[in-house]
Amino acid sequence: MPQIVYTPDATPTLPVFSQAVISRGHVYVSGTVGCIDDLKTLAPGGVQAETRVALQNMAKVLKAAGSGLEHIVKANVYLLHRDRDFDAMNEVYLEFFKKDAMPARTCVGVASLPMGALVEIDCVAEIPSAEKD
Repeated sequence: MPQIVYTPDATPTLPVFSQAVISRGHVYVSGTVGCIDDLKTLAPGGVQAETRVALQNMAKVLKAAGSGLEHIVKANVYLLHRDRDFDAMNEVYLEFFKKDAMPARTCVGVASLPMGALVEIDCVAEIPSAEKD
């Protein structure tokens, strides 16, 4: 049975979804934008600041699930301005992942994101201590 993950250390979600769900040895983390205070304010400083805060929040959710950024197997990045912000987002993304152990990733341009965000990231990660079914 899937287990809901919640940590007060990360930005809370809207009441229509969970921060993450654990199932069969993996944690599925919901889309995360760069909110700095209870879904009210995006990190100031553009796509790099939002990317950094989104990944920091994702790391907190993964930790609460018994995992971490190093256990991500697949990430999805959604950019409001992919042509303009792709390189800037990647600069920050590289701060969080080792170059020789990058997760699989998709990055797409989108028409809009929650709260007018410039970037949203979700992922699937392994839970190293979980028994696989």
